[in-house]
Amino acid sequence: MSSMMPSFFMPALLLALAACSSPPPIRTATAVDLERFMGDWYVIANIPTFIETTAYNAMESYRLAEDGTVATTFSFRDGGFEGARKTYHPTGYIIDTQSNAVWGMQFIWPIKADYRIVFVDESYSQTVIGRTARDYVWLMARTPEISDPDYQRFLTLIAGEGYDVSRVRKVPQRWNQRQCCPAGPYDSDVTGMDGGVTEII
Repeated sequence: MSSMMPSFFMPALLLALAACSSPPPIRTATAVDLERFMGDWYVIANIPTFIETTAYNAMESYRLAEDGTVATTFSFRDGGFEGARKTYHPTGYIIDTQSNAVWGMQFIWPIKADYRIVFVDESYSQTVIGRTARDYVWLMARTPEISDPDYQRFLTLIAGEGYDVSRVRKVPQRWNQRQCCPAGPYDSDVTGMDGGVTEII
């Protein structure tokens, strides 16, 4: 048997190992409307996992399945706007069904990585995903860009939750909308869950 671990196992393993410590609790959203949270989100900034360090046009899409799990698609261009498209399909499990803000994100069975909706605004247009370990964080929005004041509020929010904001990286986003749907534009060879297609500049 080869000693090399397949690369698609690594995100789940690293997320699980990072969760083994016991830092203080992190604040989460009081109540998340799952139906409104579903759909497509652009990754505006993050403290990236190793697979995301060279991600461009990163997008996360959620669909609520009949069994109550969340079918997830994470896709991005690797190394540049014209880079190879990478796609992952983890499954989200709602752990806290009262708030719907605490999930387990499963890349491989049986590991469920810590995934917490720290913040979502009233219009469900911006959200912050964090972890108790404060190792990774994601700011996502329904649009590829947000205002500088909104971005600074994001940094202030996560700093207050114990994150080292010097580690935050803005994710390059560049889109040329050719065909649009309510959830927003998509990459040239990426079809979103609502069927919209666009091409990269």
